[in-house]
Amino acid sequence: MSIGRALLSWLAFPVYVWQGIGVRRRTPRMLPPRGRVRHHIAGTEPAINLLVLGDSSAAGVGIEETDGSLAPRLAANLAEKTGRRIVWRAAGFNSATAGQLRDHVVPNLEAEAWDHIVLSVGTNDAKNFHTIGRFKKEFGGLIYALRAKWPEARIVWSPVVDMTRVPALPSLLGKVLEIRAQLVNRMGERLCLERGAIPASRLPILDPDAGFSIDGFHASAAGYDAWADHIARFALAEEPAERGAETG
Repeated sequence: MSIGRALLSWLAFPVYVWQGIGVRRRTPRMLPPRGRVRHHIAGTEPAINLLVLGDSSAAGVGIEETDGSLAPRLAANLAEKTGRRIVWRAAGFNSATAGQLRDHVVPNLEAEAWDHIVLSVGTNDAKNFHTIGRFKKEFGGLIYALRAKWPEARIVWSPVVDMTRVPALPSLLGKVLEIRAQLVNRMGERLCLERGAIPASRLPILDPDAGFSIDGFHASAAGYDAWADHIARFALAEEPAERGAETG
């Protein structure tokens, strides 16, 4: 069935090219927001050390200030739920794919004691029509690289959202890219389960008008808030609630 869907998406490749050019011309290219990319939130020890790694969404593209982006919003969510001190860092880059993160980002990250790692990657792999074989090699290698550098970390992967719900995409293009997204997500979930990471469920897009930025592709501040709340459930699945309050 996956082979059939992959073939169908390739047969629709001319639609991708034709409508994709139009989307690129109409869509404003947004830069990463201003502000800090690492900080901490006061709380009880032991701290949760959080690294959010990935593409432009991990960088907070779509909003003006980093304080409203995924990493600090997730940090605030974890702090509220646990009472613990949170040390966070965002390492996100425009257009990053799994292979680029594996080859150019992870090797250059300082070997700090990150015990929670959240991955936002796969959208560009799907959007760029990377083959599933290529994604398997690159995303699988990314997980291995993270495991080698932070063997005790809890790694959570946030899959590609439903592309038919992305406002910037015309209906037909959204359907074509949704096929690619489903293929990426299926392989990504398999690799996570095989290699010691946790695949989150897809972020539900309940209100596209509120959840997306002015470019219709990246998250708005409300979208990042919803995303942080969604991912927190997976990041804390094995964390005792209010641990800090109980031991403080």
